[in-house]
Amino acid sequence: MKAVLLAAAAVLAPAAAEAAPCIGPVCNFDTLAPYFARLEAAKHELGTPPVHILQIGDSHTAGDVTSAAWRQLLQAQAGDGGRGVLPPGRPYDGYLTIGVTTAMSPGWQVSSTFGKGWSAFHPPLGLSSYSLTSAVPGATMGLVTDTGHRFNRFVVCAIAGPTAGLLDVRMSDGSWQQLIFETPTQVPRCETIRTLAPQTSVTLAASDRPVTITSWATFDDEGGVALSNLGVVGSQLQHFGRTDDAVIAEELRAYAPALIVVAFGTNEGFGPSLDGESYETVLRAQIARLQRLAPGVPLLLLGPPDALSGNPALRSAPVLRVAGGGEVAGCPGAKSGGPPLFAPPALALVRAIQRKVAGDLDLAWWDWQQRMGGRCSAVRWTDATLMRADHVHFRNGGGALIARFLQDDLNRAAAER
Repeated sequence: MKAVLLAAAAVLAPAAAEAAPCIGPVCNFDTLAPYFARLEAAKHELGTPPVHILQIGDSHTAGDVTSAAWRQLLQAQAGDGGRGVLPPGRPYDGYLTIGVTTAMSPGWQVSSTFGKGWSAFHPPLGLSSYSLTSAVPGATMGLVTDTGHRFNRFVVCAIAGPTAGLLDVRMSDGSWQQLIFETPTQVPRCETIRTLAPQTSVTLAASDRPVTITSWATFDDEGGVALSNLGVVGSQLQHFGRTDDAVIAEELRAYAPALIVVAFGTNEGFGPSLDGESYETVLRAQIARLQRLAPGVPLLLLGPPDALSGNPALRSAPVLRVAGGGEVAGCPGAKSGGPPLFAPPALALVRAIQRKVAGDLDLAWWDWQQRMGGRCSAVRWTDATLMRADHVHFRNGGGALIARFLQDDLNRAAAER
């Protein structure tokens, strides 16, 4: 497998990043200097909280293919700081976790920013974009780490209030604690449990009154790195705007990220229409929001990867203010037997707007498409079995290459400081 990856990397890896800001694949990575400093210190300091990377996004993030490979690279380099933040329980069918196994009993009501769990009337939502509310007394959820992993800090974030109940928390060593979320007024609250002994599992049981959980997390406070992947399949950045400022502020306080990665754009590009001005407004607003709620924490925007469609309706989808994009030419070399493949024109517009905003705001931005090899590279990646047949999502080998390309660029920027 390693030989296959190395051979594929030799074929697909693009040239080194250009020095000019927002021109080449790498833009403004110098703004990540505080993160680089934290990461370097983590390699030499034990008994400290891990360097925490918090990634929000769509299915590329939710599926944890590229982010898991990136996590493994970083933890091999600087140490395992735990699995990090996850949506509570099992919020949707097909939910995948790498590094832990999660389970829950019947009796939980799921709310989310997008999809089946979305409703205009919902409990407050936080960084995970999901909340689970106990609907029956004694409803449980649990988490077990994979072999070789452990944690000594467990965090659960919930909505406290006059009618909120309590959670019984039991660790793998048999220790037990009760967390009470009844308060005079409704407020988000994150509770942290630290243990002297390393743990491999945790189970939560709700009381007779409802408890709404917005996220939970496991960390190993012996240094190292934790990388949290918080994604919603099919979502766009505008859906993240449905989350609650107070919940996110409390979670950011509890989870203390050293770097926030924003990885939306594919679903905007595959939508039936895209108004560039509206998208840019959303992008700027959510960046400003994150900067306000997490002052001083560097942000890294990941542009959407190269992705292709055979849906003829997307060829004529209205794209307003097509500046720097809009091509609908087909991609030569695609395997025969299916409809002709092309890049949805809105995807190029999304990248152009992200690049422009990153330049305007002096934000770190990474051009995922260029790092894959440019336009129509999804054909080669799919033919090499690095992407799935949909020409959108990645297989494990492709995720490993993407993680390596990204980390190589980050290492290069850190060395140039």
